[in-house]
Amino acid sequence: MRRQSKIRIQKFGPRAKTYEVNVTGAVRVTKAMIPLMKKHGEGHIVLMSSTAGRIAYENGGTYVAAKHAVAAIAGTLRLELNGHPIRVTEIAPGMVKTDEFAVTRFAGDKTKAAKVYEGVEKPLTDADIAETIRWAVMLPSHINIDLLVVRPVAQAAQHKVHRVIK
Repeated sequence: MRRQSKIRIQKFGPRAKTYEVNVTGAVRVTKAMIPLMKKHGEGHIVLMSSTAGRIAYENGGTYVAAKHAVAAIAGTLRLELNGHPIRVTEIAPGMVKTDEFAVTRFAGDKTKAAKVYEGVEKPLTDADIAETIRWAVMLPSHINIDLLVVRPVAQAAQHKVHRVIK
C-alpha cells in the first residue's frame, strides 16, 4: 500500500504493508526458492523494484524506502550467489498505469490518481512490464540482466514527464 506522505508526518502502522509486501515478501520467497534453484542446478530471481528505488522524490515516504531496500536485496543476492548458476535481475519501472496503483497512492482518491497520468499519451502498462520480465528470463542462462530501468518515452526522469494537455 502506498500513500503519498511526508516522512516527518507518516504514521508507520498503515505503512507497514509497504515493507511487508516489498521487502519481507521478497526475502521470504527468495529464501524459499534458492535451495530449489541450487538443487535444480540453475535459477533466476526477478525482483520488482521501481525507479523510486534509485531516486527519491518528495512525499514518497515508505514506498521510496521500500523500493531502495528491494534494490539492495538484489545487489546483495547477486554477491551472495556468485559462483552459483542463479541469475538475479532487478526490474525498475517508472510510470506504469494500472487500475489500482495511483488510487492506492492517493488513499482511494480517483481524481488525484487520474492526474498522475493526465496528458501522458502512452504510459507503460502492466503488460509492458510483464514483457520485460519475459525477455530477461528467456535470455540464455549465461546472460544476466542486473538492472533494467523501464520508463515510457514520455518520462525522462522522475520529475520530467512530457504531457499533452488538450
